[in-house]
Amino acid sequence: PYLNTDAGTMSPFEHGEVFVLDDGGEVDLDLGNYERFLDIKLTRDNNITTGKIYQSVIEKERRGDYLGKTVQVVPHITDAIQDWIERVAKIPVDGKEGPADVCVIELGGTIGDIESMPFIEALGQFSYRVGPGNFCLVHVSLVPILNVVGEQKTKPTQHSVRQLRGLGLFPNLLACRCSKELDDNTKAKLAQFCHVPLPNVLTLHDVPNIWHIPLLLKDQKAHESILKALNLPGVATEPNLKEWTLRTKIYDKCHETVRIAMVGKYTGLSDAYLSVLKALLHAAVAHNRKLIVDWVPAGDLEDVTYGEDPTAYRAAWSLLKGANGVLVPGGFGDRGVQGKILAAKYARENNVPYLGICLGMQIAVIEFARSVLGLHDATSTEFDPETKTPCVIFMPEGSKTHMGGTMRLGSRTTYFEVADCKSAKLYGNVSSVDERHRHRYEVNPDMVSQLESAGLSFVGKDETGCRMEIVELASHPFFIGVQFHPEFKSRPGKPSPLFSGLIEAACEPKRTVTMLSNGHAKLPNGIYNNGHSPILKPHQNGNGFISSKSNGSLKGVFSNNGNGVYVDGSC
Repeated sequence: PYLNTDAGTMSPFEHGEVFVLDDGGEVDLDLGNYERFLDIKLTRDNNITTGKIYQSVIEKERRGDYLGKTVQVVPHITDAIQDWIERVAKIPVDGKEGPADVCVIELGGTIGDIESMPFIEALGQFSYRVGPGNFCLVHVSLVPILNVVGEQKTKPTQHSVRQLRGLGLFPNLLACRCSKELDDNTKAKLAQFCHVPLPNVLTLHDVPNIWHIPLLLKDQKAHESILKALNLPGVATEPNLKEWTLRTKIYDKCHETVRIAMVGKYTGLSDAYLSVLKALLHAAVAHNRKLIVDWVPAGDLEDVTYGEDPTAYRAAWSLLKGANGVLVPGGFGDRGVQGKILAAKYARENNVPYLGICLGMQIAVIEFARSVLGLHDATSTEFDPETKTPCVIFMPEGSKTHMGGTMRLGSRTTYFEVADCKSAKLYGNVSSVDERHRHRYEVNPDMVSQLESAGLSFVGKDETGCRMEIVELASHPFFIGVQFHPEFKSRPGKPSPLFSGLIEAACEPKRTVTMLSNGHAKLPNGIYNNGHSPILKPHQNGNGFISSKSNGSLKGVFSNNGNGVYVDGSC
C-alpha cells in the first residue's frame, strides 16, 4: 500500500531488494518468493501499489471517463482496485492455457494502517459481491510467547480479527506465527473468540528451514480447509510434494560447509540481497553443502578503514581470506567501490572462485584494467563522470533526469561468443541464454580489445555484439562476471547455473589446515601459521597451498573427520 508506482526507486535499507520480472517490472521482493516457491513467471501487473491505482484513476479523470462526477476513494479508488484484481486474475502465470482456477491476493501491511484502508474496503466489497464459496480469507497473525511464564498470548490475534471483522472482512483461516507449535488450549481459544473452525487454526511455528512450511501446512490439511472454503473439494487433487519433501530432507542433512564471502554495502540487511542468498542456497543444497555466508562490508576492506577502525578492517579481511568463494552483487553509487575492487583483486590473484553480478562484473573489469593494464585511473563514469579512462560508461538510451523505470530492465538474450567457455558449459552448451537485467551502465566497448589482449575474455554479448554481458578469465579456476542478474531465475531444485558453478568451484580443493600441539596452524606444505590469518594460494597442481601472512586472527571449524579445521575467517 505504498504510494510509489513500483519498488524501483526504493532504498534496499527500507524495503529490501528490488525484484525484477521478465517484463522488466521492478517489484517487491515478496513476488520473488512467489516465483521461487511456485516456479512461475509473474508480470508487473501482478504487483499492485497505491501509486499505480491512484495514477490510473487520475488518468481516467483527466480523460473525462468519469463524466464530471466527483472522484472519491469510495467508489472510484475501491472500484479500480477490484477491477485490477479481476483483470489480472484471468491471466495465467503457471504456463497453462485458460484462466486460472484460483487467484492469490496478498494484502501487505497491518490491520489498522491508514494507507491500507482503501484496499481493505475494496476487498470487503469484493468478498460480498462474489459471495461465499468464491472468497477465502487467510489472516496471518503473531502469537507471542512471554519468556517469563512461557504462555502463548492470543489477545493480539483476537483484537486484529475483531478489527478486521469490523471492517467487513471475515477470516476463514488463521495462520498463526509463533516460535513454538500452538498448544491445543491456545488453538481452541482462538477458534472460539475469532469465530473460526478449529481445524482452520493453523500453526506456523519456527522450523529448521523455510522449505518445511508447505509440508507443515499440508500436515495440518490447510489445503482441504481452503478448498472447502472455495467450494472446490471435488476438483482438486492431493498435493504432490514428494520431490519437495526429499529436497527438504537433503537440506536438513547438509553438514559439510561451503563459505562464500558476500562483499557489498548493504550487508547490515540480508533482505537487500535476498535473491542472491536464495540462489546460493539452491546451489549449495544441490551440491550437498551447508551454506555459510560471511557478510563483508565493502568499505571495511579499504585502506582508509585501517586508519579509522583497524579492528573492522582486520575482521573484514579475515572473513574474505577465510572464504571458499567471493561474490560481489549488484549495487549503485560509489560507496564501498574501492573495497569491492580489492576483493576482486584478491580473488583474481589468489585463484579464489569469484562471481561478479552487474556492478560486480564492472568492478572486475575496472580492477583488471588497473592491475594488469596499468591504467591506475580506470573507473566508471558512475563514480567519476570526468574520468579520462572510462572502463564503464552510461548507456546511451538511459535517462539522466528520471530514475524510475529508465534502466535496461527485464529479460534479454545473451549470445555466447566462445563455445567452450565456462559459462556456456554451465548453461549446458547452449548458444544463448535469457536472463533478467537491471542496469544503466555498461562496459565501454572501446576498451574491449585492449582488455581481451591482456587475457580478459568477453564470452557473452547482446544481439548487437556491442554490449558486454559475460566476462571470464580463462587462466583462473573460476572468475566470471555477468551484467545480468541470474539470481532472479534460480529455483529450489533448479539452481542458477552460474551460482552452481561458483559453489562447485568453491567446494574444491578444500582449504584445510592441521592444528599442531603448540596451537599453531600447519598448512599442507609444511608452513605453519603463528596466529595471523594466512592467505592461501593453491599451487598450480592444486595439491597444496602457499601462504602469505596478514593481520587478523585465525579461527577454525572442525571438519567431519576430525583431522583438521576449515579456515573460518571469523575474527
